[in-house]
Amino acid sequence: MARKRYPIGIQTFSEIRKGDYLYVDKTEYVYRMTHADAKYMFLSRPRRFGKSLLASTLHAYFEGRKELFEGLAIANMEIEWEQYPVLHFDMSLGKHMDKDALNRYLHNMLQNNELRLGIKTRDVEDTNVRFTNLIMDIYHQTGKQVVVLIDEYDAPLLDVVHEEKDLPVLRNVMRNFYSPLKACDPYLRYVFLTGITKFSQLSIFSELNNIKNISMEREYADICGITEEEIKRHMKEGMDELADKLQVTHDEVLDALKENYDGYHFTWPSPDVYNPYSLLNAFSDGRLNSYWFGSGTPTYLIEMLRKYNVLPSEIGGIEAMAADFDAPTEQMESIVPLLYQSGYITIKKGDPQMEIYLLDIPNKEVRVGLMRSLLPNYVNRQVRTCNVTVAKMSLAISEGRMDDALRLLQTFLGTVPYCDNTDYEGHYQQLMYIIFSMLSYEVDVEVRTPHGRVDMVLKTRSKLYLIELKLDRSADKAMEQINLKNYSDRFALCKLPVVKVGINFDSKKGTIEDWKIETA
Repeated sequence: MARKRYPIGIQTFSEIRKGDYLYVDKTEYVYRMTHADAKYMFLSRPRRFGKSLLASTLHAYFEGRKELFEGLAIANMEIEWEQYPVLHFDMSLGKHMDKDALNRYLHNMLQNNELRLGIKTRDVEDTNVRFTNLIMDIYHQTGKQVVVLIDEYDAPLLDVVHEEKDLPVLRNVMRNFYSPLKACDPYLRYVFLTGITKFSQLSIFSELNNIKNISMEREYADICGITEEEIKRHMKEGMDELADKLQVTHDEVLDALKENYDGYHFTWPSPDVYNPYSLLNAFSDGRLNSYWFGSGTPTYLIEMLRKYNVLPSEIGGIEAMAADFDAPTEQMESIVPLLYQSGYITIKKGDPQMEIYLLDIPNKEVRVGLMRSLLPNYVNRQVRTCNVTVAKMSLAISEGRMDDALRLLQTFLGTVPYCDNTDYEGHYQQLMYIIFSMLSYEVDVEVRTPHGRVDMVLKTRSKLYLIELKLDRSADKAMEQINLKNYSDRFALCKLPVVKVGINFDSKKGTIEDWKIETA
């Protein structure tokens, strides 16, 4: 049987169903959401994780389009299929706008909904008045309560989340627009909002304090994204095709997909969740690539990393309470909520009773993409040449040729124009961390031992490297410290050959001066 087409870039439920595209059935969640106690719901997930498709599925469900749901889980659950008028707002295009442009955008969306539902347009200046009128007119014209779906509610605010000047202005515009959701409560059947970040209810939704946030609810853990069980059930043909193209076994292709695109958890315990955008693109193209990260690294993230002075090595391995990361971004005291809600770190394990969780980078695609985004800060924009160097270093290290890898790095850094902040050891430590992370190896900095801390530990499939860095001293001094403090004893049980590496950087030249390598 021929496989179904993959819905690349298609976020409309009716188009997927009518076009016979692959659809991973999430309709059980639709029934659960719409028959729950809560009338107002909010779901936070990273970009391109299926939030828009979920909103579109809700749209079709509330319009009573029973024929689109034949063969899906909800077909055996829903009996009535009652029809409701649906207002659907997609805020994703409301980016990079000032106050006036954003107001025009909101008016345009209100007009589109008026035309679609046959409601006479009223000439009013304020969006909240027009929104209120629209809900009331629909209710009086149809005698039905209204469903309101707001997709990517926070999109107009994300690009200014780091700006103290513009954020309050645009936030007031959005708060004004959303205000009818409280006043029109008797006329509303259901309200669902999606977004990436969690803004405080006070700042965006004014008095609307009854929104149920299902983002960390265990029963909705895999409402967006694709689980391994769903891959095996729905994508067997795609797995076979990809294995053939990559010339690997079925198990090996699953391992590769897992390494690159899996690892997300939005609560704990939770099944592993794969990034659906990257996964479907990999199946469609027949190769592994950086699809999600390549589709756009938000500038606000890089700006916020700078604002909070976050070092590359500090992005993962974070212990935090739920209130520290499932928190309003405009009140955050660290970068953690934004990193988590944007999908750059995720829950790796946790204690739900204590609400303490370990957060880390989910997979190879995100780790490599993040490090590439941060690399220009350390190599003075010489990214293209550095990417070539990193690729060659990867081959050398995989073959156990650390000496050749360091020679490649020495040559590259010797050709990079002068970069700021190169007069302290930490600059080179973070540079090495970024490069080794881009090689997709396990790497950590400041690793504790009984006798002190190792500057860097690099683990490959065949070796464990203990790396000590010095600045304007000597490789002998670096090696002397490794041997003096017996760092290798700490890793005796790792079952890998331990290699000691001492590296000395020259701050004036901005590159490696000398190095020394010994087997433990």
